[in-house]
Amino acid sequence: MPLKLLLKINLILVLVMALGVAISGWISRNLLQQQAQEEVLYGARLMMEQASAVRAYTSGQITNLLQEQMKTEFLPQSVPSYSATEVLAKVQRNHPQYFYKEATLNPTNPRDRAEGWEVDIVNAFRNNAELKEFVGQRDTPTGRSLYVARPLRITNPSCLQCHSSVEAAPPTMVAKYGPSNGFGWQLNEVVGAQVVSVPMALPLQRADEAFKLFMASLVGVFLMVGIVLNLMIWFFVVRPVTQLSALADRVSQGELDAPEFNTRSRDEIGVLAQSFSRMRTSVVQAMKMLEN
Repeated sequence: MPLKLLLKINLILVLVMALGVAISGWISRNLLQQQAQEEVLYGARLMMEQASAVRAYTSGQITNLLQEQMKTEFLPQSVPSYSATEVLAKVQRNHPQYFYKEATLNPTNPRDRAEGWEVDIVNAFRNNAELKEFVGQRDTPTGRSLYVARPLRITNPSCLQCHSSVEAAPPTMVAKYGPSNGFGWQLNEVVGAQVVSVPMALPLQRADEAFKLFMASLVGVFLMVGIVLNLMIWFFVVRPVTQLSALADRVSQGELDAPEFNTRSRDEIGVLAQSFSRMRTSVVQAMKMLEN
């Protein structure tokens, strides 16, 4: 009987533990994955802000300083998009998983031409004026990456001095890049998109490691609790019930001089022992009366 009782208790305990581990694992994994994606998204947006800061610095402080030199030679360093791309290209050389591009449908510099999935993003901004940011994921040669894109909209009329027509553009720029690309832009038109791509492999790997550590700790805690519960059940329930059962068998077989069941417990086991003692006393008295 004690083995059957312990077996039933342990089966229930295993089922409860398994259910608890499964639910906790599902919740914790989703939370860790979500936190990893939020971490990647934060890094992508921070990189986007850095690019925008470089653009603002170039247009606010560098472009005007190079106006005189631009009359004799076109200096791309005066262009905000060029500066932002060059600065973040330095980061990309040491961290090739990170990617920044000002993907443009009709760029002056051929390296900025939108390709494939970038064209779809630019068209999404062109078709929806309310769309301010686009977040997605894509597979790259270095693994899964998360990207953030924001529209490049012509809001400054001074941009049209270089991009409205070949005739209006600085001759030095036309001489450098040619008359075929980067013209025909219009005010308030979305001509491209800033695109930042950040790898997800490392944050997701950290999330998986944290998940495995959490699950191992959780299983270890459950096992420890199971062992402690088994010891407590054996000591406080199974052992006294086993002793009381054996004593009841001896009395039922006519061994009236069997020793008393001594317990100081005041719980249900103690109450059961007291009830058995009173029943035993009654049985002994009844047997003696029958004998007389």
